[in-house]
Amino acid sequence: MLAATVRVTGDLDLAEECVQDAYVIALDAWLHDGVPDNPGAWLTTTARRRALDGRRRERTLRAKLPLLVEPEESTVEDITDDRLRLLFTCCHPALAREAQVALTLRLVCGLTTAEIAHAFLISEATMAARVTRAKKKIAAARIAYRAPAPEELPDRLDAVLTVVHLLYTTGHTAPAGDRLVRVDLVEKAFDLARMLRTLMPDEREVRGLLALLLLTDARRATRTATDGRLLLLAEQDRGRWDRTVIAEGAALVPGALRGGAGRFALQAAIAALHAEAPTYEDTDWRQIVGLYDVLLTVWTSPVVALNRAVAVSMADGPTAALATIEALDTDGRLAGYRYLPATRADLLRRLGRHTEAAAEYRQALELTDNAAERVFLRRRLDEVSR
Repeated sequence: MLAATVRVTGDLDLAEECVQDAYVIALDAWLHDGVPDNPGAWLTTTARRRALDGRRRERTLRAKLPLLVEPEESTVEDITDDRLRLLFTCCHPALAREAQVALTLRLVCGLTTAEIAHAFLISEATMAARVTRAKKKIAAARIAYRAPAPEELPDRLDAVLTVVHLLYTTGHTAPAGDRLVRVDLVEKAFDLARMLRTLMPDEREVRGLLALLLLTDARRATRTATDGRLLLLAEQDRGRWDRTVIAEGAALVPGALRGGAGRFALQAAIAALHAEAPTYEDTDWRQIVGLYDVLLTVWTSPVVALNRAVAVSMADGPTAALATIEALDTDGRLAGYRYLPATRADLLRRLGRHTEAAAEYRQALELTDNAAERVFLRRRLDEVSR
């Protein structure tokens, strides 16, 4: 709705207002007339009409607003989907990369400020301030909000891929709520990833991102038991993994790695090793550690270092991984990240150091809002507290 409306208003803030107005109008109209056959189309049409009315009534005001969009006929013809067009538009190089990604997740993907803050491992207040500053910079610098020309797309691609990846990861394991998976966000991420593949078929990292999503999502149905209990990779029924999806993802990996591996291609290669191992015990952990070593050279993320530590613990034992965990704790960038104490707790549990493990499980519980993950952590806490 926002993507369709912004093409009429030429202004992101005004488009948001029109979309919100459409919902308010629907609350009244649908109570009297019933819900229409196509609620989404009804809302979009209403929002666009509000936008057109606003343009006619407030031409003087709109002349002072900076967030302008070029007429539709001058936009990139190859970007046929409004959401994808707006995604590339919002990832404007005049903004810092973090601001590009955060603003796009908020405006185009519809994530809440809390969800975006969770993805960036920062507080909600800090993220709210970051989004506000980005909007103010757009207004102050009079940055033109127009769909980029074809030659501008590669420079914005990494930010766009980051947006889609964070959208998927937010849906893959919801930061809060009763459901482990937000299917709506997962499907939205897949839609965008496939459209990117159509738009830019020769880009290695586009292949890598789509491969990563496919290989990760192929086991969605096995991540929880029938009672909603969280199942770790070692507990999942590999016979129920979607082998068609795995084959599609694995087929993209060689092309994504050819000619120089980027961060999404390397993550896809790691996901392929997990997906193609016949059993958990047969996983090639040493090759996974080697891929993480390469990944850390192109993407020095503390989350990557934490994931590498888990692989090291499987290849060489939990003691070998504890030093990395301690270094990450001292580093401070993962402060408040629930998987740091959860990982340390698991390593200590495997070493039989149950009192220390219990303290870490309690800390992880304090940082966890997802119901399925909380149930899992409580059970592990009970195990080491007996």
